[in-house]
Amino acid sequence: MENNINKDNLIDYIVSKVEISKKDAAMALDALTDKITEELRKGNKITLTGFGTFKVSKRAAREGVNPKTGERIQIAAMTVPKFKAGKSLKEAIK
Repeated sequence: MENNINKDNLIDYIVSKVEISKKDAAMALDALTDKITEELRKGNKITLTGFGTFKVSKRAAREGVNPKTGERIQIAAMTVPKFKAGKSLKEAIK
């Protein structure tokens, strides 16, 4: 059975591993996600050696189909975040 982990679970895990306050753990996690978001917004790539790489990718405009009506629609070009797992992460979950 799948267990989903959310932000609160991550904060609790950090508190138990590093023995810092819950407030400090939440601030550290927020700082990490804020920095990753900020750098991706600038178009930069973030590499956490062994874990993976966050980067942005551009998607071209394309034609799609509305699943309810079957009508053809135009989907605008967009920039999306991507994550590529690093070697150590891939090995750990085999």
